[in-house]
This record gives sequence, structure tokens and C-alpha cells, in this order.
Amino acid sequence: MIIDALLGQVRNTALIIGLVALIGLILQKKKRSEIISGTVKTIVGFMIFNIGSGAMSGVVNNFSALFNAGFGIEGVTTQVEVATALALNEFGTEVALVFVLGFVFNLLIAKFTRFKAIFLTGQHFLYFGAVLALVFIALGAPMWVTVIAGGFFLGLAGAALPSLAQPYMRKITGSDDIAMGHFNLIGYTFAGWLGKIFKGSTEKAGSDSADVKLPEFLKLFRDFVFSVAVFMAVLFYVATIACVVNGQLPLVQEMSGNDIWFIWPLLQGLQFAAGMSVLIYGVRQFIAEITTAFVGISEKYIPNAKPAVDCPAVFPFAPNAVLIGFVGSLLGGFFGMWLMVIFKSPVILIPAAGICFFSGGTSGVFGNAYGGWRGALLGSFVIGIGLVVLPLMLYPAFANLGIADASFPNIDYNVIGAVIYRVIDFIKGLFI
Repeated sequence: MIIDALLGQVRNTALIIGLVALIGLILQKKKRSEIISGTVKTIVGFMIFNIGSGAMSGVVNNFSALFNAGFGIEGVTTQVEVATALALNEFGTEVALVFVLGFVFNLLIAKFTRFKAIFLTGQHFLYFGAVLALVFIALGAPMWVTVIAGGFFLGLAGAALPSLAQPYMRKITGSDDIAMGHFNLIGYTFAGWLGKIFKGSTEKAGSDSADVKLPEFLKLFRDFVFSVAVFMAVLFYVATIACVVNGQLPLVQEMSGNDIWFIWPLLQGLQFAAGMSVLIYGVRQFIAEITTAFVGISEKYIPNAKPAVDCPAVFPFAPNAVLIGFVGSLLGGFFGMWLMVIFKSPVILIPAAGICFFSGGTSGVFGNAYGGWRGALLGSFVIGIGLVVLPLMLYPAFANLGIADASFPNIDYNVIGAVIYRVIDFIKGLFI
């Protein structure tokens, strides 16, 4: 009985994450008070993350039921936070250990190879760790293989992928001091390359993103929580109206409970944004402590390392390009949805406001680097298509594991994850 209880705690993801912070702080020889505080804040942060993810998952389930009933098709949001929460609920230990080992491999690879990036955007390490863990679990790998192989590929991606986008980072920031630490690096590099199509046009007056006068209402979408709330409310109203048109009003009334049914979609959008706010706060808290532990180690043992930071670091260099990229990515996402409907995809992936703002906005900055507003728009539009279409490559395998209500949208997750999955699956086929 006691052993079973202990094993249950070993599979408690919050305690695993807290243990990692504890070890990192001890290795740095922090004061006892700092060790205790950092460990507790890490565990509490992860618990806050779970509270937010639970609230968001409930809203996503409601939306999926409405969307399916209203349109007669299976709709799934490309919401990485929800997909990660689902993965943690099902395979928390595997994801947590891949995440932790990924940091270790990142430091080792940066220490002994020419890839010197230290990936400091911990939440994206967690998201990519979830993807890689699911890939190996879907392939039927034993736990130890999942953890070691997943951690290795995660650490390699964190150290090596930032080098792809570094030429554009130098152009954007005017220095070589930082790298991009956001796992859409294949996408950002491609967006920057597309921007070069318009390289000569930035010399024309009024063609650069910095000179474009954007409508005032678009500036409201710089607020992430606002953009998520509005976008989810709109999606709920679309699904609700479709249900009403198709005679499914009783379903809407049943789901809305004591709320007025035509106000309920707005409340669901606001609840989703509230859940995401809680989730992001929790992620930032436990990631900050984990990152602090590993940054201290990297500074001491890897002096030539280059910090890879989160994508908002480039937003001040081209704020209009961020908004153009957000709109372009959103349009690309809806175009990708239309393609899925036309080609009768068994599942329809729906673009999420958060991913369109952060990944789409950053794609706009990269496209703008050489191509001005035209490069920002084209680069973000193409990346927006990829954010909803590319997850189809891994969605069937993940759905078989029970991760079916949301998907992982970023380009790196799907390109690298699909390559690993297809290669190993092919090799398995040769021996089975």
C-alpha cells in the first residue's frame, strides 16, 4: 500500500517539476531560503497551470460539441496550451521527464558542439516535450526510450534550431547578442525568406510596415487576453448560430444551463480567456524557477552560450509588422480551414487567436525584415496556413492516444515530430 502510494507520487508531475528546481538550485549553492522558496513556487506554479488548463479544457469541450452539431463535421482548435494540458493529464510523467532531460541535453549540446543556443522559453520546451513524448508513445516505445530519445531530440532542437533564424535576428535587432527561442523557427526562417521576394520594395515611400497606418481598433488586439476572448466568443457565436439554423437550439439551451443561451457564447469566450490567463501565469511562475536553475548552470559552465528568448523580444523592432502578421496569419488559418473543407478532411483544425498573434506576429516581423509590409503579410499568411494544415500529419496518431480535442500547431512541432515518427515507423516496418 505504501509503495503504491509512493509510486503514485512519483507520477505526480508537479512534484517532478519541483524536484528539478530543487536540484538545480542546490547545484548553484543557493541559500537555503532561496532553495525552499524556488521549489515551492515551482510546484504551486504548476498547480496553477493545472487549474487554468482545466477551465480551458471545459470550454474547448463545449465548443467541440457545438461545432460538430452545427456543421456536422469534427472541429478541433489549434490551441497548444490545451493540447499540452491533455498530454499532461494522460502521460504526465513521460512529458515531465522529457521536458527535464531536454534541458540537460540542451546544456550538454551547447557545451560540446557548435550549437550554442540555450533555450530559455521554458513553456515552449514543455509544449515540444509533450509532442515528442506523444510521438514515441504512439510508436509503442518503452518509457525509458521515450524519455531519453525525446529528451535528446528536444535538447538538440533547443540548441540547434535557433541558428536557422539567426541571420534574420541579426537583421531585425541589429546585433548578434540574442537568438530566437520560440519553436516556430522553421516557420520564421521561411517567412523571412519569403520577405526577400519584396526586398527592393522597402525603399519606396510608405511601403515599410513602420510607415503603415493601421486602424485604431486593430491596436486593441495587442492585448493578448482581449484578442483571445474576442476570438473565442466569435467562434462560439458562429457555432451557436450554426446549431440554431440546423435545429439544434435545444442542445445550445441545455449546454448554457442557467445562462441566457444567446449570451452564453460570450461568457464562454471570456471564461476561456480567464482560464488561459491563469494557465499562463502558472506556466510563467514554474518556468521562471526552472529557467533560473538552468541559467545559472549554463552561465557558469558554458560561457559562450547564446540565450534564445521568447518571440515578444522582437515585437518592439516592428510593432506594425506584428499586427499585420497577426491578421495575415489569421487569414491564412481560415484559408487552411477552407482547404480542409474542400478536400473533405476528416477533421477540421481551427486557428487559435493566441498562436496567430504570437507566431503570426513574429512571422510578420521576420517577413518585414527584408520585405516591408508586403513581406510581413505574405510570410504570416503562408505560416498561418501551415499552423492549421501541418498538424494533420500527427493528429491521427495523437488522437489514438486520447489527445483529440486540441492540436499542436507550431511548425517545428509538426515538421520535426512527423519526420521522427515517419522514419522510426518505417524502420519498425522493416523488422516487423
